Amino acid sequence: MIYKNLQIWMISKARLLNIERMTLTQLPKFEMFEEGAQIRKSIKLAKFTILEGYGWRQYEQEFTRFLTYTRASCDETGDHLVAPFETGSLSDQPLDEGPHENQFVALTVSAAPVGSHVELNAVHMY
Repeated sequence: MIYKNLQIWMISKARLLNIERMTLTQLPKFEMFEEGAQIRKSIKLAKFTILEGYGWRQYEQEFTRFLTYTRASCDETGDHLVAPFETGSLSDQPLDEGPHENQFVALTVSAAPVGSHVELNAVHMY
């Protein structure tokens, strides 16, 4: 199995493209390069961390550690998506379907003994 077949990687890729497009079209110009850049960086990091973790999949603890980093990047993205509403930069149109409080990546990892296949499923991600 390759990383591109992981459900969570496919979801993170789709969300990255969606959020990238949104930050370049829906944010006010003054937010596009500050807050927008932070949003893009954090969502990209989530996708890339899944890939890096997959490279360590034979070591259950390492793989789980990278998934924890992925969760943290998604938490950061979520906070950045809410910030324009909190600061008043945006008030009338939702960013990427609006802020999703408590809808971060929900990961379940069922790992068999080292060397066997590690299953990763994404419940939802922004």
